[in-house]
Amino acid sequence: MTTLARGADTLTRDALTVLQPGFTGTTAPDWLLRRLGEGLASVGLFGRNIASPGQLAELTAQLRAERDDVLVAIDEEGGDVTRLEVRTGSSFPGNHALGAVDDVELTREVAHELGRRLAACGVNLNWAPSADVNSDPRNPVIGVRSFGADTDLAARHTAAYVTGLQSAGVAACTKHFPGHGDTAVDSHHALPRIDVAADVLTDRELTPFRAAIAAGSRAVMSAHILVPALDPDRPATLSRRILTGLLRGELGYDGLIVTDGMEMRAIAGTYGIERGSVLAVAAGADAICVGGGLADDATVRRLRDALVAAVRTGELPEERLAEAADRVRALARWASTAGRAPEETHGSEIGLHAARRALTVSVAPGLGSPETFKPLTEPPYVAALTPVANIAVGDETPWGVAAELVHLLPGTVTGSFSAEDGNESEAGAGESAGRAALEAAGPRRIVAVVRDEHRHPWMAAALDTLLAARPDTIVVEMGVPQAAPRGALHIATHGAARVCGRAAAEVIAGL
Repeated sequence: MTTLARGADTLTRDALTVLQPGFTGTTAPDWLLRRLGEGLASVGLFGRNIASPGQLAELTAQLRAERDDVLVAIDEEGGDVTRLEVRTGSSFPGNHALGAVDDVELTREVAHELGRRLAACGVNLNWAPSADVNSDPRNPVIGVRSFGADTDLAARHTAAYVTGLQSAGVAACTKHFPGHGDTAVDSHHALPRIDVAADVLTDRELTPFRAAIAAGSRAVMSAHILVPALDPDRPATLSRRILTGLLRGELGYDGLIVTDGMEMRAIAGTYGIERGSVLAVAAGADAICVGGGLADDATVRRLRDALVAAVRTGELPEERLAEAADRVRALARWASTAGRAPEETHGSEIGLHAARRALTVSVAPGLGSPETFKPLTEPPYVAALTPVANIAVGDETPWGVAAELVHLLPGTVTGSFSAEDGNESEAGAGESAGRAALEAAGPRRIVAVVRDEHRHPWMAAALDTLLAARPDTIVVEMGVPQAAPRGALHIATHGAARVCGRAAAEVIAGL
């Protein structure tokens, strides 16, 4: 292990140790390597840092040449949220698809294989799984990232995911405590608020986290949400009542508490990242995640200095900062011992197998059953009705069925349609999109691909227009299938991962 010298005192080292910064580029910049030598113990990776598994392995080796027990974290949920396969789409279906299958052993196997691939690349901390119960169907940021709206289902699959991931030597970070499912606001943009009674929270939101703790989750990530029944004044990430009183005290959790990204507007827009970071550590957080958008040495220096200054002025007890740093180092020790790349047991097929099992297929009334559906033999026109992507998913990851149908039915043509001027609340925008899709399709059979139809009035209106003119249209729902199935054939994939598109395309082409 690299000796932490270079003139950094204990307080400064502890302040650096609790930070989990990101950076830009596919190689480690000099400033990051220098900070690792001064005490930084964690690094966060995003899609911008990854070009291939081989390049990622070289990058993590570069980091470990400077500090051999560094925690290398990543936001790799599989499904819609992928960093390993940000340019192609994930080889694994996400939580909602696994919840739809409801086979906990399958969930464990998928998480294990995902963890095996991460470990092979040198990653040893995964900011996953999402244990949120998706109880508000309007939720713009969780949705298919949740195992579902049923509390017990979410709990058993959260536990299975934690077990599978950690059996591959990668620490799980269960999120977003105390539960981000009952929100209609994205905390990347503003501060969500959950107004339910404490007993509802105990029975619903907290149950999957209890299961994760019982399964041995090495880390838990806090949510930037205001929950007045627990703390009417501060969001969970900054709340001592929630992080120390509830998570540590009542639930008995003694692992690492990581914040969600401090640059998210729910915190940065109200407290600022420096003040927010001090309050988070004082509340009981052990690691400050920052770097999704702020990824430079200046940010690290500002946060380090803010923590040091808070200790020196008495705002942040030195013992609390030291305790947080010790928890980071403890997880680093576990990861450096447990980290491994097990022999491949399930291979690349486990994700596709799970995606196939997750499909729900139905046909329009009077048209028989899914078994009597006649697969397409001629290349169709794929009309992707595309919503604005949330920040967690990102708009750089491809989704849909077109790429897979091109392989199965060469000559398939595709087009993307969205609400005009981004006004997703107006049905008129959808009628326009539907007419445009009809014109572009010509005589071809239409496959309309949607994502959370129930949340986008324009998308529902576009489908109305398509189905009125072309009732033989096939509809593929790649979000939460909350809206009633419709179309000559309706396929719910429960997620937009590449393998989910592949599974749907196989049904359409009759494979």
